[in-house]
Formats: sequence, C-alpha cells, structure tokens
Amino acid sequence: MVHTILLIQPTVRPDSRTWSDYESTTDCLEGICKIYEEFLKKQNPSMASITYDVSHLYEFIDKLSDLSCLILNTVSGSLLSTAFLFTV
Repeated sequence: MVHTILLIQPTVRPDSRTWSDYESTTDCLEGICKIYEEFLKKQNPSMASITYDVSHLYEFIDKLSDLSCLILNTVSGSLLSTAFLFTV
C-alpha cells in the first residue's frame, strides 16, 4: 500500500479546494469514483439507481478546475505529483 493524497478543486473558486488521504492509490481512485457518484446523486435525487460509463467519469474529471494526486515514494520518503496524468 502506498499512501496517496487527493487534491481536488471542483470550481474556479479557491474556497472549493479540498483534500483527502488514502492508504493506497487504488483507494484514491475509488474515492474519485465515489465523488462522481455523489455528484450524480445530487443531480438526480429522484432516481433509485444510477449507472454511468467510464467516459462520463472522464468528462466529469475534465470539467473539474483541478485534480491532483500526491503519492508517497517509499524509497525517498517524498511525495510524487501525478497531476500530469489528468492533463490532455
């Protein structure tokens, strides 16, 4: 397991910035999916179940003002930024 910190800014407003930390990168990616699922629930409160395609998740991520992950390098003890993974 590699400690991972998620930095997210949903809108251009600086006060929308938030962060979460996870025990692994996999947990972090699942956290991003959960954020999207919560967004869908808020957009569709009357729907009992919601399904989505990975392309919809990618569109959601692309519309965020900022999304980055910091992953602990266990060899050096430093945090590596993965912001480049989310840019086109």
